[in-house]
Amino acid sequence: MLLTPNTTRQPRLRAFARIALGVILAIAGIGHLTAQRDEFQAQVPDWVPFDKDFVVLASGAVEIGLAIALIALPRYRRLVSWVVAAFFVAVFPGNIHQYVEHIDAFGLDTDAERLTRLFFQPVLVIWAIFAGTDGRRAEPRDDR
Repeated sequence: MLLTPNTTRQPRLRAFARIALGVILAIAGIGHLTAQRDEFQAQVPDWVPFDKDFVVLASGAVEIGLAIALIALPRYRRLVSWVVAAFFVAVFPGNIHQYVEHIDAFGLDTDAERLTRLFFQPVLVIWAIFAGTDGRRAEPRDDR
């Protein structure tokens, strides 16, 4: 079950993937709050009903929180990884917005580069799920 804490040790590769993703999220979250704030604002679609700076600051704080959870809460890695995957899905419209509106940000200054980036978002979703699992199927429960 997703909400049940993990009691087994996670395989090393998956633990490394979880911690590495946490570090990447922390770096991105810090970028939201500091030097890359303007570039992240450029990705916020105009239809979002909040101030772009607020969205960038809030999403940066969420990223930092998710990073901490990935690293510091390994017993809840399954739940946290699914929340991270959902977060990556939720911010995907920003990547689409950058492509559709031809917005130069993060060194992506051609439509081909921006389009290529779109294909990496599903990779992040898969990475998050991979990083939160043990690689084994759950044993069927006998509730008799």
